[in-house]
Amino acid sequence: MSRVYNFSAGPAVLPEEVLKEAADEMLDYRGTGMSVMEMSHRSKAYDTIIKEAEADLRELMNIPDNYKVLFLQGGASQQFAMIPMNLMKNKKAAYIVTGQWAKKAYQEAKIYGEAVEVASSADETFSYIPDCSDLDIPEDADYVYICENNTIYGTKFKALPNTKGHTLVADVSSCFLSEPVDVTKYGVIYGGVQKNVGPAGVVIVIIREDLITDEVLLGTPTMLKYKTHADADSLYNTPPAYGIYICGKVFKWLKKQGGLDAIKEYNERKAEILYNFLDRSKLFRGTVRKEDRSLMNVPFVTGNEELDAKFVKEAKAAGFENLKGHRSVGGMRASIYNAMPIEGVEKLVEFMEKFEAENA
Repeated sequence: MSRVYNFSAGPAVLPEEVLKEAADEMLDYRGTGMSVMEMSHRSKAYDTIIKEAEADLRELMNIPDNYKVLFLQGGASQQFAMIPMNLMKNKKAAYIVTGQWAKKAYQEAKIYGEAVEVASSADETFSYIPDCSDLDIPEDADYVYICENNTIYGTKFKALPNTKGHTLVADVSSCFLSEPVDVTKYGVIYGGVQKNVGPAGVVIVIIREDLITDEVLLGTPTMLKYKTHADADSLYNTPPAYGIYICGKVFKWLKKQGGLDAIKEYNERKAEILYNFLDRSKLFRGTVRKEDRSLMNVPFVTGNEELDAKFVKEAKAAGFENLKGHRSVGGMRASIYNAMPIEGVEKLVEFMEKFEAENA
């Protein structure tokens, strides 16, 4: 069996240990005589799976008791609508637009009320995080929204915005479980799991209980009310059962690695290897302001589109997959999530050095 180094932005690399465990349990999950794929989500065996997954996530993130953990579907894109539907009591919210996904969330929110763009980095192609220490946030705004790590542009909030007492809502899809977080600083933290936690099809929402009410915008479907899912412990309808099972295994794998403090240190080491090379390279350069660089997503270019295309093609032939940058940016992007081993980054840098020697 030959495994490539997969630098995809999502769906993305998963820990081999988790994949092997899942393969071993595929036909007979712990003596049940069936796969988790075939199992009733109302069964005792599945009840244990979903409850253990929640308990392990709570332990990893130190989630307080007054926050609910919801395993939902529809990805981050569905949350773009669920958030204003459930939280926009005054029909006003503040959005900090630092990339495509924050922009899409902002545009979606406009359907439901007044979405106010209080900061943006669009003026420099989202290559930095704006100063959010003293924003002009409307007093009657229901919440302040950010996308904490920008998958496409490779930026990350190193300090959370000063919300001036307003509820903070954060899309953490591409930095989920990559470092410790203080959950109490947020009203809602959510993310699609397909980048750093599990297979596509699950979105995890961590929401403070006081934000879960029946007071939602008129016309909000039952399925799009947080209360519906909170009251039913994420089992209002058939959940993405197999995806949650894999997420649960990833949570246990993370605990074995030493938790989020240890994984952050590992991620910093990986990112340093790649960024150090980009900073000294005569051919490649990073596209993000240094202080705002993401540990997870690293975009870079040569400055020549033909050379970029040649690099991506030759890298693929050498076993480095999915390095082509997002269509809105071009160039290259290496996503180096938790499950990317450090040797994958080291080998990528070796290949980049060789390519530079041959093409600079």
